[in-house]
Amino acid sequence: MLGLGVDRLRADMNRLLALLFHQGVLDEQFLQLQQLQDESSPNFVSEVVNIYFHESEKLLKNLRGFLMEREFSDYKKMGIHLNQFMGSSSSIGAKRVRNVCVAFRAASEQNNRAGCLRALELLEHEYCYLKNKLHELFQIQQQRVLAAGVIYPMHN
Repeated sequence: MLGLGVDRLRADMNRLLALLFHQGVLDEQFLQLQQLQDESSPNFVSEVVNIYFHESEKLLKNLRGFLMEREFSDYKKMGIHLNQFMGSSSSIGAKRVRNVCVAFRAASEQNNRAGCLRALELLEHEYCYLKNKLHELFQIQQQRVLAAGVIYPMHN
């Protein structure tokens, strides 16, 4: 009985990962990140991704702040924030978020405020989707770890 629960959770994880790859949300960099996780650091991926989420929240807040300024004109500063967001997104395999950052940066290089606002909306949407799906993945992974560690007493 125990094995079936663990197997079902593993299958759920694999289905969710397959969906995220199929949708282009994640790329092979996420798999490379997973390969760095082992018994000595069982939460490595979730820790790295949570740092990414924490830093990304700050970057999104700053980007929105720049665009809400009435007299905003420092597109170079926005580009620096976008480069940081692109780099960190690439490092965890967040492909769609990174791709939106590329489009956002192109709009900022053209000093296109309307294009930047549209790109920010899309970036926030993609980021939230990624965050929700990775949280779901980590919850399934945590359930799998707990299920694998449970030992039921034998009744004679």
